[in-house]
Amino acid sequence: METRMRITKLGAVAAVCVTVGWQQAEAHVSFATSNVVAETTTIISLQVPHGCDGQSTNEVRVSLPEGFVFAKPQPKAGWQLEIIKGDYAKAYDDHGTKVTSGPVEIRWKGGDLPDAFYGTFNVQGKVSGVEPGQRLAFATVQVCGDKTASWTDVARDGVEPHSLKNPAPTLLVTAGESSGQGGHDHAAMHMGGGENGAAKPDQTEAFKVGDLTVTGAYAKAMLPGQPVGGGYLVISNAGAAGDRLVLATSPAAGAVEIHEMAMQGETMKMRKLGDGIAIPAGETVELKPGGLHLMFTKVKTPFKQGDSVPLTLTFEKAGNVDIRLPVNSMAPAGQHE
Repeated sequence: METRMRITKLGAVAAVCVTVGWQQAEAHVSFATSNVVAETTTIISLQVPHGCDGQSTNEVRVSLPEGFVFAKPQPKAGWQLEIIKGDYAKAYDDHGTKVTSGPVEIRWKGGDLPDAFYGTFNVQGKVSGVEPGQRLAFATVQVCGDKTASWTDVARDGVEPHSLKNPAPTLLVTAGESSGQGGHDHAAMHMGGGENGAAKPDQTEAFKVGDLTVTGAYAKAMLPGQPVGGGYLVISNAGAAGDRLVLATSPAAGAVEIHEMAMQGETMKMRKLGDGIAIPAGETVELKPGGLHLMFTKVKTPFKQGDSVPLTLTFEKAGNVDIRLPVNSMAPAGQHE
């Protein structure tokens, strides 16, 4: 409980530190849909409709309420992603495993969302242990340079959330089908580790260039309208000298970035690797969910299961190799909700 309490205090401090002179806009930060279904995995889409007093939004922090568990955020091109983990108030069942801790706050940082535009920030999670009729409040802090807007006011029972000055975005938990995203949807970019990650296709095709062999390549199916997708593969170096993956390109995307996700204390951070990935001599490097991976940005047509994605890999010594990534289901292995 200690970690969750620390993060909750952070949100409270941010609410106090709203810069003087910030003029509240008419539109609040809210969700694209108003309902979520109890005991199902869903994708929630937070809408940020404006900046702070005309300034661009550079950071969005979302505190996850108790009962919204196993969260996996969708990366955004040009933004750094941090997942802060902490203790749950109780244990939750994850396909037979009791889980007592997980993500409790998501932060998208270092971006640039101009005041003239709106943006969406998506998170997959499971609604668990919450009775239908209750509301889940997601306290949200919006940072715009030296200004801060805190959407952290939570309504008491019987009070309309929109009557508050700075209402936290809320979702009503229902027992039936929800409108919009919900029910059985799963995130297209699964952030779990290898053993709990996405089900990998049975890939035996190998692509060779120099002393390097690329196997096990696949991409993840995407949601309609989603601009970002993930790609994974295995690179083996049978040579006596090391090499380096320095570039990836695809006609299916505006850009392909090489990323790494890693835990730093209680925070999982994703960063772009500007110098690529080293492939040591005689070793194998795996790009997989929750670790090293490729991020397809500005995707022209969302990847669909059964399709394949063309990709060119450029290595420092071995040169270029053209491969294709079969598109795998977006559902994580073992999930049948």
